[in-house]
Amino acid sequence: MISIALATFAIISYLASTLFIVRQIRQNTLPRTPIYLAWTAVCGHAAFIASAFQRHQTFSFSFFSTASLVAMIVALVLLIAALNKPVAKLGAVLFPIAAIMLGLEINFADPAQHLSRYSWGMTTHILASIIAFSLLNIAALQAVLLYIQNQQLKSHPPKRFVQSLPSLQAMESLLFQMIVAGLFFLTFSLVSGFAFVEDLFAQHLVHKTVLSILAWLIFTGLLLGRKLYGWRGKVAIQSTVCGFVLLLLAYFGSKLVLELILHRS
Repeated sequence: MISIALATFAIISYLASTLFIVRQIRQNTLPRTPIYLAWTAVCGHAAFIASAFQRHQTFSFSFFSTASLVAMIVALVLLIAALNKPVAKLGAVLFPIAAIMLGLEINFADPAQHLSRYSWGMTTHILASIIAFSLLNIAALQAVLLYIQNQQLKSHPPKRFVQSLPSLQAMESLLFQMIVAGLFFLTFSLVSGFAFVEDLFAQHLVHKTVLSILAWLIFTGLLLGRKLYGWRGKVAIQSTVCGFVLLLLAYFGSKLVLELILHRS
């Protein structure tokens, strides 16, 4: 009951923060209330995950539990970035998703899939993968917003939400910071995966590995292109979105098919 109360509290806080951000965008004000609510939501979300860990003495990595954990980490990364960058308004998109994922975990989580099934090496690999996906998730959102912002600034007077976003330079700077951080953890994830995964075919990890490598190549190529040729704008946006879609298919495509369609872990 305590865990359900924590989750409900976190969901309400996420949604309240979202409403305050939307109101803030409409009124063009900068109150701290949505940030405080979002921190409260993330703390409640983390407490819910911790209570589940304490109850089972391990993490559950079922489809919805993993999605919930990723959503919490994404929200946390955004809040940390908001400490010194004007990116809090991105929470209007991310916080409702976190609330939805947490709600789905409450109702559909499969406690049978625990981290204790794995060695410490695989545990490291899984956690690195989740952090990489979370960081590159924010990068993909940045890329989409950057595209919308760029299009509206070129074609007609931008809408209020776009006007409330940081400058194009700030948005693009944060985009590449997130890509660099995400690529670091993705690299670590791939290296640890090759080191500790015993049988890619038996564990249904071949396509995940191939897609992750393709995403790694795209993000690495983008960073090299930016350094050597000054790539930015449309190229950066398209590359980021393509790389993230590959990771989305790699990380969640297989879990969706195996767990929800074929009912296999």
